[in-house]
Amino acid sequence: MKILILGNLGYIGPLVVERLRKSYPNAILVGFDIGYYAHALTTISRLPETLLDVQYYGDVRTFPEDLMNGVVAVVYLAAISNDPMGKEFEDITLDVNYRSAIYLAKLAKNKGAKSFIFASSCSLYGFAESGLRNENSELNPLTAYAKSKTCAEQDLEPIANDSFSITCLRFGTACGFSPRLRLDLVLNDFVANAITTGKIKILSDGKPWRPLIHIKDMARAIDWAISRRVNNGGSCLSINIGSNEWNYQVKELAEVVKLVIPNVDININHNTASDKRSYQVDFSLFESIAPDFIPKVSLEEAVKDLQSGLESIGFSDSNFRSSNLMRINMLKEHKRNGRLNEQLEWV
Repeated sequence: MKILILGNLGYIGPLVVERLRKSYPNAILVGFDIGYYAHALTTISRLPETLLDVQYYGDVRTFPEDLMNGVVAVVYLAAISNDPMGKEFEDITLDVNYRSAIYLAKLAKNKGAKSFIFASSCSLYGFAESGLRNENSELNPLTAYAKSKTCAEQDLEPIANDSFSITCLRFGTACGFSPRLRLDLVLNDFVANAITTGKIKILSDGKPWRPLIHIKDMARAIDWAISRRVNNGGSCLSINIGSNEWNYQVKELAEVVKLVIPNVDININHNTASDKRSYQVDFSLFESIAPDFIPKVSLEEAVKDLQSGLESIGFSDSNFRSSNLMRINMLKEHKRNGRLNEQLEWV
């Protein structure tokens, strides 16, 4: 069995590779990544890619077709991965998150692959004043990032058939420690601030709702999707991935961090405009059709995971929001130093 992981050198990829190596010990695991963050290691243990059989470097926008030969399952993690980057690089976000995903799904199907797993997002629900959003709820993507995921889901659906399943995993907001850590995620940001300053600065009024999921549980869901059969959800399935227990207001997340890490002050910006990205999500479908793969990590465990991981690397940068642990800062640094051009291609 040959599994291709596109975008494996980011935040989630190392955990996905680790999970798939355990679940498919005899599989050929192949990584493909442009390498924006390949050097951004936040670990003192082994290089994550040592668990792969092959690592290729390249751009999904110009993917070498021959690399798809013999592939049985494709995991599409490649993305311009958050709202600030989507705003800064809107056309590239559509190219990477949407157009390239469609092209590679078609290529995988033509080459005889059996399954295509697309890392989507609950952010495509956008703003919902009341009630849980389920898979049949109206989509309301508010940002370029969310719109790219919505477009991809819509155009992936007609590609699927009984011999080529497509699973779009609508993940909640990711959190947890990774060998390639990101701190431009709400819980990760709060823990980093708590450790370095003893304060949590909430940039909004703290009221927006967010569903969260630990990256270990994201990897477990991807494992499930690879082996999902068509009679379990259909040939193309878009499904919310997370737990109903993990719908939190932003201020509640800060309170849990304060419980785990003592002597932390919480500062809420009550004067800011209301954040329209607010939604609660219903994960009942995932619980019903994948009962052995539902999330296991609790919010307190996620905070402790981040705390121990950051402490293990001696993390002490109280100005981390200006550092390369924020993905957009790293892309801008690559551009500023002439390593990337305006299309975010290596020079």
